[in-house]
Amino acid sequence: MSTQHLVLPSDIHGSWSDTSERIYFGMGCFWGAEKKLWAVPGVVTTAVGYMGGTTEDPNYPLVCTGSTGHAEIVLVVYEPSEVNFYDLLKVFWENHDPTQGNRQGGDIGTQYRSAVYWTTSGQEALINASKSAYEEVLLQSGLDPITTEIANADGKVFWYAEDYHQQYLIKNPNGYDCHANTGYALPAYEDVVS
Repeated sequence: MSTQHLVLPSDIHGSWSDTSERIYFGMGCFWGAEKKLWAVPGVVTTAVGYMGGTTEDPNYPLVCTGSTGHAEIVLVVYEPSEVNFYDLLKVFWENHDPTQGNRQGGDIGTQYRSAVYWTTSGQEALINASKSAYEEVLLQSGLDPITTEIANADGKVFWYAEDYHQQYLIKNPNGYDCHANTGYALPAYEDVVS
């Protein structure tokens, strides 16, 4: 498997600085989600893979059956001194529908569920605060409650997806990308944490 990111000057498998942090986002199909996230200044690297299931060493055909319990996930490594974690949460919440349960549009199955797996207590607190704030916006607009799975990444394995999935939309510029801004904005950071 290739280790060099095709957009960012980094290795997707590690060797990041001691100050970097990791977060794992599930936004449906991981191709378009990864593209949205690698574009955020302060992101060191991104990679796509499978997480949240029970099967060891899953692969794409197996995950697509829905029998493994895994979701399609984007690993995001970022430098907290260069990007506010809240900016990553804005990309997450505003670029997929977190109310659909086990689907994103026409992509149906547990592998397409909305999910976020945190790695620090600070991330957890901000994820939960932003979820509450965004859910209020959605409910006031007549939409359903958020169904996003929010859990600690500790004890969960991130299994890297096959090489052809990594930075897929650079390799396939006209490839499938279902991610677009929802039109609903996450409230400002100051309004959420105050």
